[in-house]
Amino acid sequence: MIVGILKEIKSEENRVSMTPAGAEVMVHHGHTVLVEKNAGTGSGFLDEAYTRAGAEIVETPAEIYARADMVMHVKEPLPSEYGLIREGQIVFTYLHLAADEKLTRALVDSKAVCIAYETIQKPDGSLPLLTPMSEVAGRMAIQQGAKYLEMTQGGHGVLLGGVPGVDPGTVVVIGGGVVGTNAAKMACGLGAKVYILDMNLDRLRHLSDIMPANCFPLMSSPATLRKLVREADVVVGAVLVAGAKAPRLVTREMIKTMKRGSVLVDVAIDQGGCFETSHPTTHKDPTFVVDDVVHYCVANMPGAVAKTSTLALTNATLPYAVTLADKGWKKAMQDSREIALGANVIDGEITYKGVAEAFDMPYAGVEKFL
Repeated sequence: MIVGILKEIKSEENRVSMTPAGAEVMVHHGHTVLVEKNAGTGSGFLDEAYTRAGAEIVETPAEIYARADMVMHVKEPLPSEYGLIREGQIVFTYLHLAADEKLTRALVDSKAVCIAYETIQKPDGSLPLLTPMSEVAGRMAIQQGAKYLEMTQGGHGVLLGGVPGVDPGTVVVIGGGVVGTNAAKMACGLGAKVYILDMNLDRLRHLSDIMPANCFPLMSSPATLRKLVREADVVVGAVLVAGAKAPRLVTREMIKTMKRGSVLVDVAIDQGGCFETSHPTTHKDPTFVVDDVVHYCVANMPGAVAKTSTLALTNATLPYAVTLADKGWKKAMQDSREIALGANVIDGEITYKGVAEAFDMPYAGVEKFL
């Protein structure tokens, strides 16, 4: 199979979907790897490293789309790419379609086979290709929250860890999954007072066992949220419904009760966001203020630490990419329920229920194509 590694074109996105080491594995499996010129530069991987691994450097994305049987990105295709995607071509990347109707309709029109990193799912319900970036984003959420609490950044001047004789800051993390757990660990490590909310009692018991004494796992409810956001210096939105739009859990009315200069970090913004006032931002222009509350809603947070993120992402995606290249998408999906759950669009039909429901579009189970 011919596999194409595209250069990211989203604003301030420096990750790349495969390292030179990953390309070498692909070549050893007998596949041709095309890498767009300078695709890895932002992550510290030069073209020469890909060439030594056996890949071919290609000048333009148009050539990769024209030649490759499977194209790989980190982020979703942008409008300039819609017309390049071919019928039957595998598009393997983060798609987050439930938050983007225009992209969804473009991929339906392309009749490509679109497999989303974020909906590949193991039998235990875990999301192996979302996990590494969720770990990065969760840890970054506290770094960003702490930074934007500084008065020079628009915050109200609270040091999350406090100092002897002065109370620490209060962090509220909504969601006890991978993002939330990593955010809570970082906030606890700084010395903040941390509340982590979830609706799964078993998950709360687990968090109660593993988290330090300055972390308080609580059952989530509107009443609890209303109370805690008033006390919070930083609120992290870490709620995920796999493949579907994120629920808006923090309302505008709640935000109006927050302390002036407090900070919201919406890690769920890729899936539409879980704060009513959220809209996507970029690393170049990361924040905005609503009701005197700083909002950080960067849709590709791990792109700011591209080297770490690229290495972690390739570790997770490479086995699936090799399987797709070795077997072809149909046999790979027949043999692996995990990969079948990654199918979001096939041959002009939406094959992931959460995406179809988000836009009231027709749904076809992936089994129809297998």
